[in-house]
Formats: sequence, C-alpha cells, structure tokens
Amino acid sequence: MKRNIIFYRFDNGESPVEEFLDTLSDKAAQKVIAFFKLIEDSELVSSRFFKKLTGTNIWECRIMWQSNIYRILGFFDKGDLIVLTNGFQKKTQKTPASEIQRAEKYMEDYKRSNKK
Repeated sequence: MKRNIIFYRFDNGESPVEEFLDTLSDKAAQKVIAFFKLIEDSELVSSRFFKKLTGTNIWECRIMWQSNIYRILGFFDKGDLIVLTNGFQKKTQKTPASEIQRAEKYMEDYKRSNKK
C-alpha cells in the first residue's frame, strides 16, 4: 500500500512541521524528508522507525541523525493518508505528553475542518 504524507496546516497556511524542519540543519532536514519518502514508498516500515503510540491514535516517526533524535507526530486519515502534525527533538526516553496533546489537538482540528 502506497502512503501519502501531508502536513497539518493552520487556517493561515502555516505548518508546525515545516516550522520544525526550518530549525534543523540542511543535512538533518534532508534526512527527515528522505525518511518521509521511505514511509510513503515502503510496504512495511519497522516499528523502530514508525509506530503507533500506546493509548492514542497518534503515530510517531522516529529519526536519528548523528547524535540527535527527532520525532514527528501525526495520524492516519482515509486509510493511506498520513497527516503529520508537529515535530521536536527528543531529549528524554519518553515522548513528552505535551507533544502528544498538541498532535491530538491538531488532529481534532483537522478532522473538524475536513468534515464533508
């Protein structure tokens, strides 16, 4: 199954994921973008790199570059569409609850805005 990735956007067009990518070095941002392509094109992606967070509908992209650990959160919509909501540099073992809550808030907003 081919997946498609889009970035969650506010009503003004800004994207938290794009803003996060803008904070990274060019090489790190390229690594993250290449990772997105891998998720889109691969039939199976190891849970070491892409997994559903327990007790939520949020998925976590897990990217390592040099000694840095980056996380991009998002959710599935309409089967094969992944909506990425927010990103951060991970500094602790556990994914911060505030980042999960932010992703859930953006997911609710996205679903409310895209009802037909």
